[in-house]
Amino acid sequence: MKDVLIPTNKGTRKLLAENIIRVEARSNYCRIYLDNAYPITVAKVLHWFEDKLPGALFYRIHRTHIVNKLFIAEILPDKKLTLMNGEQFQVSRSIQ
Repeated sequence: MKDVLIPTNKGTRKLLAENIIRVEARSNYCRIYLDNAYPITVAKVLHWFEDKLPGALFYRIHRTHIVNKLFIAEILPDKKLTLMNGEQFQVSRSIQ
């Protein structure tokens, strides 16, 4: 299990990479969605997370989303990805 240190406005927070469901970019901020916890908003861009999160566990599906492979339920032929929690996202053609 890999720990990820996330700088927040309340100090640095240590998260287990396995507990991160997905990271969503929102301008110069990102929202981290966790398993069984409220989302965390941090002042980091998505590229920062690409460098910090283990590549074997995370997959960038779109310019605004990185998802944890452990939480992927299915990827349909039309490039629609469904997570275990039921959320659906379109996988970008340019990111494969």
